[in-house]
Amino acid sequence: MERDRPRHFTGAMTTSQAHRPNRTIRHLVLGGAAVTTGLVAGTFYVFSCAVMPALGRSDDRTFIEVMQNINDVIENPVFFAGFFGALTLTAAAAWQQRRSPGPRGWLFAALAVYAVAFLLTSGVNVPLNDELAQAGNPTHIADPAAVRDRFEDAWVAWNTVRAVLCTAALALLLRASHLMARQLPQKSPHLAPNAGSRASR
Repeated sequence: MERDRPRHFTGAMTTSQAHRPNRTIRHLVLGGAAVTTGLVAGTFYVFSCAVMPALGRSDDRTFIEVMQNINDVIENPVFFAGFFGALTLTAAAAWQQRRSPGPRGWLFAALAVYAVAFLLTSGVNVPLNDELAQAGNPTHIADPAAVRDRFEDAWVAWNTVRAVLCTAALALLLRASHLMARQLPQKSPHLAPNAGSRASR
């Protein structure tokens, strides 16, 4: 009878340890989703509160030239890693927590909110960028004021919307992370009977 106790205890420890890698991976995925979403939100925030107001003081040709350069330079692996990574990692985190009542709702909400920002970028801001690029060299544009008018107000407004959406998605991810951190690993069913057998002895 005495030999059964180590066997139950070992089984309990093995069950607990088996869940640790999965929990670690889930925390890493959620952390990556929060970091990348925060980076994207920060990028859009900087445009809203600094870049665009500063460019608003520039003349038409300078405004067009700088925005064309920004739109060209920002298409780089670092930005794409954050922009696409936020969507992918948030989706992965939501899928991993689909059976967890606590963080599940917050993660799917974050995914939905970020997806809206992603679609706004792809469907509104990027086409505006393409139209501005097609205007050509600013020094050769006949009516730069008209080109700027078609671009500036719409781009600034929708950039503010996507900045707010990404910030909201980040807040939802942080809430999910908090709830996930509060979750305790499930106790093995072997522990209770084992404790009872000890008390009886």
